[in-house]
Amino acid sequence: MSREDAFTPFDQILYETSPTYPWLHAPGEPPVYAPDYRLLGRLLSMPVAAGSTSESGRFARGIDAWLAHEFRRCGFGNDEVWPRATRPRVLPRDVAVLLDRLPASVAEELRTRIERMPAVGPTDARVLGRAYDKQVDVCIARWDRGPELLLSTKAQVSSFAKNLPNRFEEAYGDAANLRGRYPLAATGFFFLQRDTILRDEPDAFERTVDMVRKLRDVGHGGYTATGLCLVGWDENGADGPIVQVNLDRVPDDVRPDQMINALVGHMLAVTPVVHHVPVRERRERRQLPLPGDGSELEG
Repeated sequence: MSREDAFTPFDQILYETSPTYPWLHAPGEPPVYAPDYRLLGRLLSMPVAAGSTSESGRFARGIDAWLAHEFRRCGFGNDEVWPRATRPRVLPRDVAVLLDRLPASVAEELRTRIERMPAVGPTDARVLGRAYDKQVDVCIARWDRGPELLLSTKAQVSSFAKNLPNRFEEAYGDAANLRGRYPLAATGFFFLQRDTILRDEPDAFERTVDMVRKLRDVGHGGYTATGLCLVGWDENGADGPIVQVNLDRVPDDVRPDQMINALVGHMLAVTPVVHHVPVRERRERRQLPLPGDGSELEG
């Protein structure tokens, strides 16, 4: 069996990118999050350069890989954030801890077997919703806590106005489906569009901003947080198409930074303080006199 999947092209970039400190605020100030937009551009440049801008292919996987990396920057464990940075992309944390404790030769053989068993180490995280099973693009979960983050991502690079109503309907249904079964989990929706929408279909961009805001109507079954990102590239560039993040026209209240901050804040607010200690320490910019919760055993 090939040891590659749709995320494999991004592995080397993620390996070379150390998770930097993401918070910009001083202790006692409201949290200010700084996403690594340069990394997002590097990841998306790969499928764009290869001509793979399908909204459900490797372009979309690049978005998922980036968001998972952002949550690892926040301090969540390497094995509780899915997709993982290495295969298998979805692996119960306790199995990962076991592999780390086994002799190297035994661990490698078992890891290989797990990769050949999609039921144990799948590429996609699927969860049971209230009405139907749902593939979740980015997930934070452990068996002793259950799902804590359920994040859906969508990309749109053309035909903006034509396809926007379908994206809206799908997203609203998914929000109700997930929140109906996991009312305490942080649920999110991240929408990435090509910035040609500003030039070609400005009306569709205004509708997009309105959609992203209305999707987080928590009181009516919407998402905990939503975010919008625009990216652009020039197919005729001298160095090939290089993807750049363009947030100049994206309102502050729907930008990716506020979405990540809101999702992390929700997860911490509904969890006892003895859990996610490394995440709390980074976000609060202080050391906490609390024992670890086992995350320090990971990766």
